[in-house]
Amino acid sequence: QQQYAPAPGTDIRYNPELVSNLKSDHKQLLEIYGEIKRAHDKKDYQLVAQKLRDFRNLFNGHILTENVRLYVYLDRALNKDPVNAAIIQDFKQEMNGIGMAVHNFLKKYDSIGESTELAFTFGKEFAAIGEVLVTRVGHEENVLYPLYAPYY
Repeated sequence: QQQYAPAPGTDIRYNPELVSNLKSDHKQLLEIYGEIKRAHDKKDYQLVAQKLRDFRNLFNGHILTENVRLYVYLDRALNKDPVNAAIIQDFKQEMNGIGMAVHNFLKKYDSIGESTELAFTFGKEFAAIGEVLVTRVGHEENVLYPLYAPYY
């Protein structure tokens, strides 16, 4: 297997499978989102709670991978390219905000299986989270991920 140079000032090397793994996470997150929606539509709040936990676990792992493997690498590898460096910083800041909003949403609805009064506000907030995620996934896959390349 080819050994790539690490990004400057790090031990983080290009991983040719990283983008496909992140895209796979996106696909799984959107699938779980759909499962949550179907469970909510059936008023199966126990299943909603279970699927929210699945979503949280995958989302948190995805965010950590992006923060460590992608953003740090891109920040260091493209630090001499001010335009792309600014794009990367914007993506990172936006994702931090989205990550916090998703975290707060998941925390708020963690007990939806035991507290059905949460069901009254869940649908609207869940739809808003979904819109943000779909938009974000598109931006990452079409704008951010193409910047990820071996550092030489």
